[in-house]
Amino acid sequence: MERRDFLTTTLGASLLATASGTEALAQAGAPQQGSAPAGAPGKPTAPGSAQYFVWRQYTLRSGPQPQRMTAFLRDALLPALGRLGIKPVGVFGVSAGASSPAMHVLTPHATLDSAVNMDGQIDNDKEFAQAASDYIGASPTEPAYVRQEVSLLQAFSNFTNVEVPAATASQGPRLFELRCYESPTEVAHRKKVDMFNKLGEVDIFRRVGIRPVFFSRTIVGPKMPNLVYMTVHDNFAAREKAWAAFGADPDWKKLNATPGYENIVSNITITFLAPTPYSQI
Repeated sequence: MERRDFLTTTLGASLLATASGTEALAQAGAPQQGSAPAGAPGKPTAPGSAQYFVWRQYTLRSGPQPQRMTAFLRDALLPALGRLGIKPVGVFGVSAGASSPAMHVLTPHATLDSAVNMDGQIDNDKEFAQAASDYIGASPTEPAYVRQEVSLLQAFSNFTNVEVPAATASQGPRLFELRCYESPTEVAHRKKVDMFNKLGEVDIFRRVGIRPVFFSRTIVGPKMPNLVYMTVHDNFAAREKAWAAFGADPDWKKLNATPGYENIVSNITITFLAPTPYSQI
């Protein structure tokens, strides 16, 4: 199956359905949460700014697949995304908490149109086609990956950006922590989003040393309803220290005890990720 066919039959179909619903809201005059300014469909994201994210996970087998995927991401995909103005792009391997080997890719988008049409635009890029020839031409008996899983995420309204760690420029130590918070109902999910988005949980993070990278809620993907966010630490020791300070923080204890906000998270999945040398985050 070619990449364009894959987009049409899987994420593309879901994204196009979402886009159709967004367009219908616009035609009806309804407000759109996180919508782009009028007249800017398909506009590439400015560095660090995003309304939507596409998160891709490539599950691999040991052997030639990791090397082939590295070559595709480093030499073909990231340069093509750069020509479209899509950055910063994060590319991560797994440190702990999920199946390995695997590669994870985060792409930020200023509009839903950009997220939906990214693959189509890349497919029309001749430089990409040449650089990705081994990946595109992989045979069913020697595929480039075991499976590809894709989610569409919408940035929180008070955090429509990607905060690139200062250590990225020098490829300094960075331990990324990806968290997925599932909720038992849509109402509970919205309340947990509000804790970050309106009630000050992000501010507490910053004060205790938990450095945010992005915050989002899943629009299309597994384990819904859920929110997904990423933080960064220097190492595991710094991570443990920061989370211990968070748990003991008086403001967090007060926020966590807010009436009506009990039992709003039913499951938490944590994955620790390491940036590749060519990751832009």
